Amino acid sequence: MQQTNDFWTSWINRSTYTGLWREAVHRSALALKLLTYEPTGAIVASPTFSLPEYIGGTRNWDYRASWIRDASFTLYALIRLGFTDEANAYMEFIYKRLEDRNPDGSLQIMYTIHGGRDLPEYELDHLDGHKGSRPVRIGNGAADHLQLDIYGELMDCIYLSNKFGRPIGYDVWVSIREMIEYVIRNYKRPDLSIWEVRSAPQNFVYSKVMMWVAIDRGLRLADKRSFPCPRRNEWYQVRDELYEEIMTKGWNKEKGFFGQSYEHLDVLDASLLVMPLVFFACPTEPRFLSTLRHILKSPEQGGLTANNLVFRYDTTKAQDGVGGEEGAFSLTTLWAVEALGRAGKYDKALLDKAVAVFEDFLGFGNHCGLFSEEISAAGEGLGNAVQGFTHVTLISAAYNLSRTLGH
Repeated sequence: MQQTNDFWTSWINRSTYTGLWREAVHRSALALKLLTYEPTGAIVASPTFSLPEYIGGTRNWDYRASWIRDASFTLYALIRLGFTDEANAYMEFIYKRLEDRNPDGSLQIMYTIHGGRDLPEYELDHLDGHKGSRPVRIGNGAADHLQLDIYGELMDCIYLSNKFGRPIGYDVWVSIREMIEYVIRNYKRPDLSIWEVRSAPQNFVYSKVMMWVAIDRGLRLADKRSFPCPRRNEWYQVRDELYEEIMTKGWNKEKGFFGQSYEHLDVLDASLLVMPLVFFACPTEPRFLSTLRHILKSPEQGGLTANNLVFRYDTTKAQDGVGGEEGAFSLTTLWAVEALGRAGKYDKALLDKAVAVFEDFLGFGNHCGLFSEEISAAGEGLGNAVQGFTHVTLISAAYNLSRTLGH
């Protein structure tokens, strides 16, 4: 027992974080460490499966895998806290997946902690599920989805790693170059995007933004390291075309917000709170601020926020092919905090709102300071827990909000 206590105390004492909300940040860091599979460096999304997003509902998924999407956010959190060994180990896991990409240059969206690709989804009909929430699923059918946003998260991860961690070599650059060429060839395709919908593919605005990020970070990396980039001009052209397309086809001029997809501009989607976080838009961009304000309205007013908790979208309007209800999303609530904090540099009211939302959110953790994927109207944890993405975004939100407040 003493050895265990000494190990974890010694590990967390390596943290370089000196900002506000240190206890919450360090509890989240400990959660990430516990979600790490040390032999490969992989970080599992959650150690649980089929815990419902709504009691008695059907949104019950298996998160015992490592998602490419989590890459940049996870790396950013580890780097900001000074855990460079864990960050480098995670990047080795990511680079091996890059080497093992498909013949067309694409990647699978998730892998086992060993780096395997086989994640077939099964429904265990003989089990009742948590509080009667069926079906109970193991494996994840989304593994074979076309989710084009993952290349943005991955390239942001690689760019950050090169900047703050271990610089990449030529062979990795060649793999990156081929992957970006895949994005160039496929950026006009509809996909299933971050929410892994089980309906028809759409031109999701989030995916378009993240493909812009993929190309943008590739260009930045090529310039920063003077890597050969024979099709640099074509990359610039597609990146700029994507930006204009998002601003034209993704913007609902009548309602004043970015829509979930080109096909469904009337549906609000809180994933677009990521825009200033990935530097697609500045935090004072009028179109983004208008979208943010719409999201922060209550559901009764057409928004996505209740009790300072943000739902990802209105399940009665969005065509996600799943059905059923769900709770407020921890991830999008924390993205709202960070977006408000960044905009709050120029508007104190927004900064005050960021602090209020964040401190309210911290009250929904359990007695160990751990958080689930979602939160019910009664304040109970929903979905799989402990949720890695939640803790990663908590660290990022605390870090950036604390810095904005001058700490």
